[in-house]
Amino acid sequence: MNISEKIYAVTRRIPKGMVATYSDLAYAIGRPRAWRHVGNVLNKNRDPKTPCHRVIRSDGLAGGFGYPGGTAQKIKRLKAEQVLIR
Repeated sequence: MNISEKIYAVTRRIPKGMVATYSDLAYAIGRPRAWRHVGNVLNKNRDPKTPCHRVIRSDGLAGGFGYPGGTAQKIKRLKAEQVLIR
């Protein structure tokens, strides 16, 4: 399994209503300094089964979102799941 596949697999395990940081995912795949790579991989995600909207920045801000609608859509999806973000 390549790094991108590992990132997608870990992201799919984030339950509805919960979030993880890019750093959390980097640690989960055994690459603790690869948080930027995690973001770059998730930016290209187009699979609706991979809830990349549940991945946020370490400071609690939403961060970017490559899916149509951008960050505003990410925030909307998180609010729909009752997630509070800064």
